Amino acid sequence: MNLFRQIPKVDKIEKILSHIPKKVLIPIIQQTLENIRNGIKNGKITEINEKSIIKEIEKKANDILSPSIVNVINATGITVHTNLGRSLIDPEIFDYAKERSTHYCNLEYDLEKGKRGDRYHHSAKILSHLFGSESALIVNNNAAAVFLILNTFAKDKEAIVSRGELVEIGGSFRVPEVMKASGAKLVEVGTTNKTKIKDYEEAITENTSMLMKVHKSNYSIEGFSAEATLEEIISLSKEKGVLDYYDLGSAYVPKLPYGLTNYEPPISDIMKLNPSLVSFSGDKLFGSVQAGIILGKKELIDRLKKNQILRMFRVDKITLSLIEATALAYIKEEYDKIPTLKSIFQTTDELKEKAQKLLNLCPGLKAEIKESHTYVGGGTMPNRKIPTIVVEIKGNAKKWEENMRKNLVIGRIENEHFVLDMRSVQEDEIEKLSEIINNIISCEIPSQNNNIATSQLKGQK
Repeated sequence: MNLFRQIPKVDKIEKILSHIPKKVLIPIIQQTLENIRNGIKNGKITEINEKSIIKEIEKKANDILSPSIVNVINATGITVHTNLGRSLIDPEIFDYAKERSTHYCNLEYDLEKGKRGDRYHHSAKILSHLFGSESALIVNNNAAAVFLILNTFAKDKEAIVSRGELVEIGGSFRVPEVMKASGAKLVEVGTTNKTKIKDYEEAITENTSMLMKVHKSNYSIEGFSAEATLEEIISLSKEKGVLDYYDLGSAYVPKLPYGLTNYEPPISDIMKLNPSLVSFSGDKLFGSVQAGIILGKKELIDRLKKNQILRMFRVDKITLSLIEATALAYIKEEYDKIPTLKSIFQTTDELKEKAQKLLNLCPGLKAEIKESHTYVGGGTMPNRKIPTIVVEIKGNAKKWEENMRKNLVIGRIENEHFVLDMRSVQEDEIEKLSEIINNIISCEIPSQNNNIATSQLKGQK
């Protein structure tokens, strides 16, 4: 019984940890003390350390109060890194959306007519002008765009797709499963490695609604292979009186360097073919916020707007403002405001300058500047290498990777060395990166993982 008496009182713990909100603190205290009592009863706890108990309670409370999403330095070289947040947003573009989000705006109000308007009008106007389409629609991601289009135009009808394009992307998103959920009937044509336009033509029946082409976002089929072109599919669909739909996945505007444009055309080239419907992600190569952008015939876009399911996929004023600001930057050819483009367009000479700047700030680091290659990432340009420059650090690669990761720097191991790929490291991160490296070398600081959120919050006060 003496052990029970040694358990600290709730009011005493509250007083010591008075800086912690009671809404967080009280449940933790009650649960912790209950666990201690049970531990005493079953003989697992034989002594009470009040300081340790209070310290444990404080740690649990800090874990709850500390934000889970923190900034990291992306030194993997992957520009559109899905696990690290994909596309970055330019501060000026973010401020544009912030201004409209921190004040009332005409989101669904027609200023000319003085009555309720269409929230999609704003983005449709600017995106149609940018891409040369009759109309446009934004939903919360491209998966939603695929579902909405299939549900609207192919429910209980046939949608013809090549077997070589029945893709699965991250998060177990499978085209056949999405088609099934939408109510569309999947009709597979061709083979895994070869599908000809004749295969589509022979599969068309009176119940066919659309010919669907799906971008192979995270793999490529090479060697003895062939696929029907989008132009052939559009032509056949018009001839047969069915829709054509291209699930592009990712789209870009200006021509890309390193021969990437030779592999996949810009969205402007695709829209010149006058397709019925095209959809792609608002982030990825477009370089904005996560969204699904649908382009196409006005009549078809209007039918999508009438589908009751659209309300479940509706985006808010922040997303609409970010997409609008990004589209304006493209129209004005202000490509410096698109961080994704800036990263991809960096030359190896520019990357070497960043690498040398980092080494100059880390005199004690044993490392070399080396040429390497990387990928765009994010389900774009699969298997297409682009040149890059890395800082190859000498020493235990696994230990360096772990130490850097604990200090919120994500790099990669290449040729048994830990490397920092400069293509994805931002210019304003080099000084901070050097500080982390120097601290690791001198072993002066532990992991910042537990402290970073607190320090960020302090900086915001």
